[in-house]
Amino acid sequence: MKHQIPIVLIFALAFNFSSIAQDTVWVDASKVKTSYLKEGAHRYLVYFKMGKDAARSRPQFWTRSITFGNFKGNNAIIVKQIWEDRDSVVHTVTSVCDKKTFAPLYHQSWWKQRGSSEFDFMAKTASINNVPLTDADTTANRKLPWMAFQTAINQYSLNWHLDLEVFPLLVYKLKTTYMIPFYEPGYLAPKFEAYTITGTAQLNGYDNTKVDCWLLTHEAKGYKEVFWISKKTHEVLKLENEIGKDRWRYKIKLGFSV
Repeated sequence: MKHQIPIVLIFALAFNFSSIAQDTVWVDASKVKTSYLKEGAHRYLVYFKMGKDAARSRPQFWTRSITFGNFKGNNAIIVKQIWEDRDSVVHTVTSVCDKKTFAPLYHQSWWKQRGSSEFDFMAKTASINNVPLTDADTTANRKLPWMAFQTAINQYSLNWHLDLEVFPLLVYKLKTTYMIPFYEPGYLAPKFEAYTITGTAQLNGYDNTKVDCWLLTHEAKGYKEVFWISKKTHEVLKLENEIGKDRWRYKIKLGFSV
């Protein structure tokens, strides 16, 4: 004998599932608005605190320059990054994304200690330290990045190394979780990462202005990030990153720099 479910319960379950669905946004190409990005240079001060009230240490300056251009016949957004520590450049990146969907088209990076890598999503080629990656690679440090890249070129993803440019592309709503298909070339395959709008707050700006912000939170075991995103301009103004116990990293957008 089949058990009948009361009609009231059916409506209650439907309402509950609907509420859950409305609170979660699975980000795809239709969910991004690249018009929020503006051309120009954006600079951040990055530093650590080995304790909430400890002195600031390990300062870096990140310059992220956005331009609109063309890449192999495609309208593109080009993001160039230069990371400087106290006395030298430690990291440079050129990332090219589709102007409409922000899907990665190209990514080339150099690290002071690790060397260079290049990932061309249109040509479907990749290399590390100028040596092409292929199916014949057997060592983990070459095979795994190549396998991850093969997955990435066959599905929609967003470049995790451009998180400060990705977050401005989304339309935010309180208590909503955004499942973002992040992939960083050279590392693990694309994976949906959960970022949740957990509240709002104000930052004090120049001339004592108050800047209304969304608080976008991302957590993993022993790790928590809170991004302060301007409601007006959509730019990331601040990151407060808790790493393990009593260790913090901050990113602060600079209003003026030379």
